[in-house]
Amino acid sequence: MPNANQAPVKCLIVDDEPMARDVIRRYIEKVPTLQMTAEFGNAIDAMVFLQKESTDLIFLDIQMPHLSGTDFVKSLRNLPKVIFTTAYKEYALEGFELDVVDYLLKPIRFERFLRAVNKAFPQKSVQLSNQGAGEKKAGSGFIYLKSDRKMIKVMLDDILYIESARDYLKVFTRNNSIATRQTISSLEAMLSDSEFIRVHRSYIVSIKKIDSFTHETVEIGKKEIPIGKFYLNSFLKMQQT
Repeated sequence: MPNANQAPVKCLIVDDEPMARDVIRRYIEKVPTLQMTAEFGNAIDAMVFLQKESTDLIFLDIQMPHLSGTDFVKSLRNLPKVIFTTAYKEYALEGFELDVVDYLLKPIRFERFLRAVNKAFPQKSVQLSNQGAGEKKAGSGFIYLKSDRKMIKVMLDDILYIESARDYLKVFTRNNSIATRQTISSLEAMLSDSEFIRVHRSYIVSIKKIDSFTHETVEIGKKEIPIGKFYLNSFLKMQQT
């Protein structure tokens, strides 16, 4: 738990992708020394906010419409600590030239997120590390998936498995399936390691929904899902814990 006399780190998220903001928001909620203050889908709205309010740490996407993350950083007089979040590794050098704390490449894993925050605020790293140790025990109750121009609430306990099909995903639940244009890695980053495991480059399964398995397949209900060779060792280790 954070020290009662120690103010939490106020965090701002600026990213034009709702799914990306959702991942960072959930990570912030897992760390008791961090406090979410606001989130914006563009840098201009964030700039207006910072003219009235202060923040300690910005999780900032680089490639955004109207004003890029790097131009946004250059425009600020009193620059808070900044952690860039982006899907494009070619921006890394420019980011570090702006003296930002860290550069996170999407999809962002919680452990990597935690290391970046520890780098920004090393005096709070003990509390953050303790929270990280409990990551595998924590789980969110739901996620939102964009499908047919709507954000659909999906309860994690209802998910059986997730299948990647070219440029979209199918999330299979107890009652139906939901198609969403998203990469399987980005959705994997939103899910708790204690509840879901990737068993193939095209499949993620709910651990507690597994009915049986061999070294080649997992069975959930009547669905037989392949286990990729690259994922077999981590899957078997999970079964032993």
